[in-house]
Amino acid sequence: MEYATFGGTGATVSRIGFGGATLGLTNYVEAFDPEDAGDRARMFEAIESALDGGINYYDTAPGYGNGASEQVLGEALQGVPTSGGQPLFVATKVGYGARGDVRASLEASLTRLRRDSVDLLQLHGESWTTQQTDDILSPRGMAEQLLSLKDEGLVKHIGFTTEDNNDSAYRMIASGVFDTIQVCYNLLFQHPYEPSRPFGAMLEADRHGLGIATMRTTTSGTFQRWVQLVNPANTFDYSSALVQFVLSNPYVDVALVGMRDADVVRANVALADDLDGRIGLDALHEKYVTPGQTGRAQ
Repeated sequence: MEYATFGGTGATVSRIGFGGATLGLTNYVEAFDPEDAGDRARMFEAIESALDGGINYYDTAPGYGNGASEQVLGEALQGVPTSGGQPLFVATKVGYGARGDVRASLEASLTRLRRDSVDLLQLHGESWTTQQTDDILSPRGMAEQLLSLKDEGLVKHIGFTTEDNNDSAYRMIASGVFDTIQVCYNLLFQHPYEPSRPFGAMLEADRHGLGIATMRTTTSGTFQRWVQLVNPANTFDYSSALVQFVLSNPYVDVALVGMRDADVVRANVALADDLDGRIGLDALHEKYVTPGQTGRAQ
């Protein structure tokens, strides 16, 4: 397993992270029921394979199936201190709807996770509006509550999640409050990283020392559905290539991948070791070619 230092947190994290949305959300991406005995057995086998493969980063949220994802991880990781020789790193979230009492949300998460504390507590959001960001960063807002929980030792680090590359994301990055960012980044959605400018939330987060985790690493099935639409006879599995694209970005500390099957876990662990499979993103984004090297007729 390849590991990275998670920004200014100093934590050592596996570059493949175990994304917990697929553990709790019914029919997410594919037919799935977290209450089904067969599906539950698959989940626990997948987590066991992740531990065997050295994955030490586990990301979840109370919003993933009304706490179902946290419950599964709590049971599967109970009493497990390390993976791959590295301390386990458990991250969960708190939604904006819990802004009146962040502590209560965290305490419920800790109960489900069977832990006294978590390594990372993140504000759980897709798109943060200006009004929400004003509220979060205001006196006695969510940021202040998060910092208080950090001071108490209930959380080691605090972060936020976003699918945007907007002013709110930049304000949170520059606020000095957060240790990490979890952002949508993959082959289709490259908005946090524009290397030819350069520009993007990932670059700004790196400048401020934030650890960077990416979500929707394999596009949540969007790329695969597009391929099926334009080429119904296609039989190629692009999943490995999509993961390698994200791992090729030097700003990415952790690429989160939702995994329900042990075989998928083992395949992704192998990708983390396959450094020869990485690509040069600068060359990929190059707009000019050297004559004679394009493979076209001259």
